[in-house]
Amino acid sequence: MSADLLIRSVRVAGAGRELLPFASPDGDEPVDILVSGGVIADIAPAGNLRATADALDGDGTWVVPGLWDHHVHTVQWALDTQRVPLGGATSAAEAARMLSGVAPLPDGRVVGAGFRDGLWPDRPTRALLDSVTGEQPAFVINADVHSVWLNSAALRREGFDGADDDGLLREEDAFEISRRLNAADAATADAAVQASAERAAARGITGMVDFDMAWNAEAWRRRADAGFDTHRVEFAFYQDGLQRAVDEGLRSGDELTGTGGLVHVGPLKLITDGSLGTRTAACSQPYADDPGNFGVLTVEPDELRELLMRATASGIEVAVHAIGDRAVASALDAFTYTQARGTIEHAQLVRHADLARFARLGVAASVQPAHAVDDRDLADDLWREQQAIGYPLASLMNAGVPLRFGSDAPVAVLDPWATIAAAVFRTGDERVPWHPEERVPVDAALRASGRHGDAVIALGAVADLALCGMDPRTADRRQLTAMPVAATVLGGRITHRA
Repeated sequence: MSADLLIRSVRVAGAGRELLPFASPDGDEPVDILVSGGVIADIAPAGNLRATADALDGDGTWVVPGLWDHHVHTVQWALDTQRVPLGGATSAAEAARMLSGVAPLPDGRVVGAGFRDGLWPDRPTRALLDSVTGEQPAFVINADVHSVWLNSAALRREGFDGADDDGLLREEDAFEISRRLNAADAATADAAVQASAERAAARGITGMVDFDMAWNAEAWRRRADAGFDTHRVEFAFYQDGLQRAVDEGLRSGDELTGTGGLVHVGPLKLITDGSLGTRTAACSQPYADDPGNFGVLTVEPDELRELLMRATASGIEVAVHAIGDRAVASALDAFTYTQARGTIEHAQLVRHADLARFARLGVAASVQPAHAVDDRDLADDLWREQQAIGYPLASLMNAGVPLRFGSDAPVAVLDPWATIAAAVFRTGDERVPWHPEERVPVDAALRASGRHGDAVIALGAVADLALCGMDPRTADRRQLTAMPVAATVLGGRITHRA
């Protein structure tokens, strides 16, 4: 028998081990996996397969289905390495100081990213940023990407000089600034995407859903033409690209022609509210520090229903950004009315009564477990009056809602093992788990981290696999977060080997 790849002596830890008739439920016995034509052609106890094929010795490592990140802003994530990291800033004054003396990018702009001002003792102001950066245009992107802090030179440069004295642009204005900052020339952007993809493959990533605010079909066709083959891609498009997608005959799930089966059409992305950090997520109760603020619905219910109907009629799934419980309820109303298919992205605050609606509609919850870890102090403060469930994972899972995990990179680090650890342990430090009742078992976290939350290791399954250095089911938080990845396999082709 000829084959593409023979993977020798691995133990199955991910979904599918229960399908192996010769293995124990724990999957402890080593097996060989034969890959042919990009799919798993055979699985047998170690030493029992003979094939003319390239071989990958697993040496008893543990194998799981290839890992996906179901929510990535690809170019922004890739370019984030060129920006000043401000996640450690504990005040506006400190964040401004961290930009002092920073060499500008080739386009003359100084760009920082990742600040979290929700618990700062002082507030961002245009004057504060001016005092440090002077006439050098300075752009400071909130970790949640829903606000951007600019100095006067940057506001003038971008045509927003009428902004408030805090220098903050929010929601659509902030997105417009991000679009401009991300509009690097194709060669620069593609090189950054390639380098970041290789780092992701080293963590077991075999696929991503790309939510860049751009016409991503063109970019991914260009990258595929240039030889990109590091992971699979499903790309989204936004409301301003819906008619173009319809006119070009794009349908969710279809292969993008000319990409060798690597790139597929994803969903229509709709942003229907803001974020916790910017205090714009649409909630039933007001923010604790601002009694008149309930957040904002950025797409009204009638318009949302119309957009879902247009997409559904054209064979396009939808991914609805809804963070606050009011936005989640509005999204579920629209799914109910239109019978659209797709996901609700984030779902960070969900009413108890909406859990059953989620499940009944078959809408998947595309969630980012690391946000619960990163936002716990902010949520405890700003959402302490809310009565809905904050950052539900177990509640959604137990209600029968399909889960898909991601990072929202660059909002959180793109590392599927950090994502899995956050879901399983609900803490990122030595503190006790935050709302431990929302922890999920590691098996459920692994499944949610496979493509669409349903990837398995079984005969005929796509041979996207990650070989990890220890059993994730017995790892503690630190071990799971730092999981060594011995190899990553994409359709039988090795994309990473330690």
